[in-house]
Amino acid sequence: MVTPGPLGDRSLGSANAPVVVVEYASLTCPYCRNFHEKVFPRLKRTYIDTGKVRYVVREFPIGRSAGNAAIINRCAPASQYFQLYGLFLTHQREWVSQEVRLDAIYGVAKRIGMSRATFDKCLANQSMIDALDEVKQRGRRLGVKGTPTFFVNGQKAQGAVSYDEIKAMIESKGST
Repeated sequence: MVTPGPLGDRSLGSANAPVVVVEYASLTCPYCRNFHEKVFPRLKRTYIDTGKVRYVVREFPIGRSAGNAAIINRCAPASQYFQLYGLFLTHQREWVSQEVRLDAIYGVAKRIGMSRATFDKCLANQSMIDALDEVKQRGRRLGVKGTPTFFVNGQKAQGAVSYDEIKAMIESKGST
């Protein structure tokens, strides 16, 4: 469960934290956006920033727009991964639609300084595409059917998880 996939993990918090929270997320998911906006800041302040939780995000793109955004997010420098992740979530209304709108996805990516040449090259990177597919397939093998899905030291929770729900899970795993 905690072993990184083919691209490695993007995580926040101490590598030695007693609790590991793994979130499988899709950048087009409104429940993921809601969690990011309403629950994550408090979770980060209370548990991640204090060394009690290591927080791992794994891609589980639902739809082609989410897949393209996930590829672009992985092409960003590791130091900007969470910044771009947050931008994709908070600006969903600008780029998410029934059809894939690459210019709109690029509009979000250029906010972190990504060039169009880097963006286009990234979308054509087959090894990145294959690796992201493996991350999603691994999620499916773990029982992920939708997003967000969380694993707190292996305990699974799905959907619109509240702060109180994730807090209870974290604290039951020994992080007080």
